[in-house]
Amino acid sequence: MTTTCTVCELHAESTFKIEGMDCREEVAMLERRFKNLTGLEDFSADLMGRRLHVKYDAAKLSASAIAGAVADTGMRAWLEHEEPVASSEPQTGRRQALVWTSGIALVAGIVTQAVSAGGSAEAVLGWCLPDVPAVGMGTIACFVVSLAAGIPLTAGKAWRALKAGSLDINVLMLIAATGAVMLGQWSEAAAVVFLFALAQMLEARTLDRARSAIRALMDLTPAHALVRDAAGERRVDVDEIVPGAVIVVRPGEKIPLDGDVVAGQSEVNQAPVTGESLPVDKAPGDGVFAGTINGRGALDVRVTRLRRDTTLARIIHMVERAQAERAPSQTLVERFARVYTPAVIVLAVAIALVPPLALHLSWHDWIYRALVLLVVSCPCALVISTPVSIVAALAGAARKGVLIKGGRHIERTSKVRCIAFDKTGTLTRGAPEVVDVVAFNGAGLASIVGLAAAVEHRSKHPVAHAILQHAAQAHIASLPATGVVAIPGRGAEGTVDGAQVLVGNHRLFEERSLCSPAIHDRLAGLDAAGRTAVLVARDRTVIGLMAISDRPREAGRDALELLRRQGLTPVVMLTGDSGGSARTIAAELGIDEIRAELLPQDKVTAIEDLKRQYGMVAMVGDGVNDAPALASADVGIVMGAAGSDAALETADVALMADELLKIPYTIRLSRATVRNIKVNLAISLALKAGFVVAAVAGIATLWMAVLADTGASVMVIANALRLLRAD
Repeated sequence: MTTTCTVCELHAESTFKIEGMDCREEVAMLERRFKNLTGLEDFSADLMGRRLHVKYDAAKLSASAIAGAVADTGMRAWLEHEEPVASSEPQTGRRQALVWTSGIALVAGIVTQAVSAGGSAEAVLGWCLPDVPAVGMGTIACFVVSLAAGIPLTAGKAWRALKAGSLDINVLMLIAATGAVMLGQWSEAAAVVFLFALAQMLEARTLDRARSAIRALMDLTPAHALVRDAAGERRVDVDEIVPGAVIVVRPGEKIPLDGDVVAGQSEVNQAPVTGESLPVDKAPGDGVFAGTINGRGALDVRVTRLRRDTTLARIIHMVERAQAERAPSQTLVERFARVYTPAVIVLAVAIALVPPLALHLSWHDWIYRALVLLVVSCPCALVISTPVSIVAALAGAARKGVLIKGGRHIERTSKVRCIAFDKTGTLTRGAPEVVDVVAFNGAGLASIVGLAAAVEHRSKHPVAHAILQHAAQAHIASLPATGVVAIPGRGAEGTVDGAQVLVGNHRLFEERSLCSPAIHDRLAGLDAAGRTAVLVARDRTVIGLMAISDRPREAGRDALELLRRQGLTPVVMLTGDSGGSARTIAAELGIDEIRAELLPQDKVTAIEDLKRQYGMVAMVGDGVNDAPALASADVGIVMGAAGSDAALETADVALMADELLKIPYTIRLSRATVRNIKVNLAISLALKAGFVVAAVAGIATLWMAVLADTGASVMVIANALRLLRAD
């Protein structure tokens, strides 16, 4: 979509969808065409997503002029939020018909050549041997038909590339085919054109499979919803529904928009968004996400977000944005490719000229070898090897409820050697309960709970939620608090009914000099039992404390053991809770190292210390009060991000659900992706190097070079697609 700067109306940003951008060569053509475009400030091309993001001066340049400049390169552009006009490229069916016509004519030419030569084995193989020319007008006619059917698309792209001053793969293939015809190698020319057209068709189809992984997420939400209002129930286009409307979701239907349940009870399968393996019970007051699947009960849902703002829409947008981010290895490969292609072209020219001129060798043989070199000079497979792996990994992770913010974070995650966890809400269920209330100085239990609930009323911390839940269950009302101030890592304070109320941990009360020996004794007992104490004071007098207990997550021990097997040691707990509470949880889960009673800034110091000791460190938190530590870590992983916009925006890796087992999966996927990239690069470089040597030695033929070049692209894409199914 197009957005305009709020400071200066002349500056604009637009995102275009691009048709026909399938290789780094097309990106290079855009760079050349845009180089001297007046008013253009910056642009970046997303090859895998077929997108172009442009910043420009709206007084000097328009979106239509940008689309026109793209059209000059033979591609087609339209603003992302607009509907595209009819395609200018040949339809898929027509393209396939031309490719198969070219192939049939090529086979007919080979057969005709064999028959005219008496059916000898040499004649049957003659089409692939440069020293056995095709004979007879019928044979030549078949090869001409093959060329005529297979070359139109290549010739059109080659012409547009030449106009843009680029020697892309289409130009090189056209030169190779023309050269083969001039050398009398009709079968070679036809084979080159057919195999190149076939490989391009296969490459486009396999590449579309990678792109369709994200498009599949878009199809998770229905196009219409059943709206209930004063006029009754009616089907409405989802795009027309605004927040506040009530929609009816029948059993088995997909939920079309984010919202809150206002009536009904049901189990909802949230796997499409969060990756959770089991359905989640939903009742009035619970939130639901677009794209999730309702169970056996009907639900009335009050819509809270427009379709474009739903959690699923945000996930899709972030994954698409992550696709456009270049990984470090991708940048390195592209720099290499910019040197490789011109170097091989120069070598090809030297091969064609130097041996015949300097050594008086055969012009025919050495020009042929140069043509083979030209075919292998395009680095498409090399350039695409990294982004296609990244895209497949991002899409596969998103399907399982893991949002990774880009290739850079995948590579960093693969190198993590130590992992640190927050305790509350991360290693524990995040639903602590008040298990005991102790009074001091003659205060009543209801008064202690009521004052604490008043101060904690607006807090989102799990401990505050436990206090509020306990007050509600005990039917204890609280007066409104004023002037409430949160004290990070310690607690909160405010005024309730004219009294100054302080609620917080032991550290806060020590700093305020409010503790006594009796309080210390009580706190020591709670600490030994693994419970967290929340102290309450009124007008600088401690009136009581509440004992809070939380249980570890069921899969916690299994997840941590998997991380150790993956070589992540030590597994560290960083918590603001007391040492006793931390040790109790650590013993149940098998934590290697504990650092307790930490303030947010202390967690940052701990992360820096772990980085010095072990190298790359990941920090896992729930996003409530761990932001500084998450930012300080090499990789910040936030759990339960589906309901938190802030977590989605700030984390390097966001787990949509509170499932610890997704963390070992993320580590496995990142390492598998890096291995996949290395294998793809090895395939590309080995084939290129091998055929450069074979071409110079005169071993390789043109059709072999075509198979090696375009076949490598298909191979690396197919290899990368395996990441979509990685577990």
